[in-house]
Amino acid sequence: MTAVLEQLLNGVQFGVMLFLMAAGLTLVFGIMNLINLAHGSFYMVGAYIWAAVFQASGSWLLAVAAGILGGAATGAVVEIVVFRTLYRRDHLDQVLATFGLILFFNEAVRMIWGPTALYAAVPQFLSGQVEIAPGVPYPAYRLAIIVIGLLVALLLYLVVARTRIGMLIRAGASNRVMVGALGVNVRLLYTLVFAMGAALAGFAGLLAGPVFTVESGMGENVLILAFVVIVIGGIGSIRGAFVAALLVGLVDTMGRAFLRPLLATVMARTAADDAGPALASMLIYLLMAMVLFFRPQGLFPPRTR
Repeated sequence: MTAVLEQLLNGVQFGVMLFLMAAGLTLVFGIMNLINLAHGSFYMVGAYIWAAVFQASGSWLLAVAAGILGGAATGAVVEIVVFRTLYRRDHLDQVLATFGLILFFNEAVRMIWGPTALYAAVPQFLSGQVEIAPGVPYPAYRLAIIVIGLLVALLLYLVVARTRIGMLIRAGASNRVMVGALGVNVRLLYTLVFAMGAALAGFAGLLAGPVFTVESGMGENVLILAFVVIVIGGIGSIRGAFVAALLVGLVDTMGRAFLRPLLATVMARTAADDAGPALASMLIYLLMAMVLFFRPQGLFPPRTR
C-alpha cells in the first residue's frame, strides 16, 4: 500500500505538470485554430532560463520568475514575428513552420548554454521529505509541485471563467469573427493568449528541471503527451485538459510501476519483463483510443453556439 500511495502521488504530480503544458496548447489550438508543434520549445526555454538564473543568483524564486517571464516573452515574440503570418494558412503550413521553430530553438539553446545538460538541485527549503502517512515519507519538492499545479489550475479556471479577459477568450474560441466585429482587438487577444500559454509551458519546464535533466530537445516527448491530453479532454477546454492530464499521469505512472509485476503473476517472468514496459508505454494511447471511440469530441468539449 505504501508503494501504491507513492505512485499515486507521482501520477498526480506528473499529471499537474502535463496540465501546465497542455493548458496553453489547448487554448492556442481552440481559439486560434493553430497547430503549434513548437510549444515544447517554450517548456525547454523556461527550464534553461530558470537553471541559468538559479545557478548565477542562488535564488530559486528569482529563477522561477525569470523562467515564467522568459517563456511568456519568447511566446509573444514568436507569435508576433511568425504566427501572425500563419493564421490564414492551412494546417500543413503551420506544422512545417512550427517544426522549423523546434530545430531553431534546439540549436539556439546549444549555442547559448552549450550541448551539455544543465543540472540544478532542488531548493534547500524543499529538499527534505514530508511524512504523508505514518511511515510513508514523500519528497517535499514533488509534493510542492502538486500543490502549486493545483493552485495554478484553480487560478487559470477563475481567470477564464470569471474575468473579462476570460470572457473574451471563451468568446474567441466560439466565434472569433464576431468578437472582432464587436470591436475587440483580436490581434492583441491572440498575443496575450499565446504569451500566457508559453508562460505556463515555461513554468512546467522549470518545475521539471530538478526532477529531469535540462537539455536540448527536452520538450518533444512532453509535447506528444500534451497533445494526447488535449485530445482526451476536448480541444479548447481547460476543464477537460485538467481531468485528462490527471488521467494520463495516473495511467502512465501506475502502468509503468505495476504492470510488469502484475503480468509476472500470469506468465513467465522473462516474458513479463519484455511485455510489461512495452504495454505500459501504450496505455495512454489505448486510453485515448477508447475515449475517441465513445466520445470523439473529448471528455469535456467547450460549449459553442
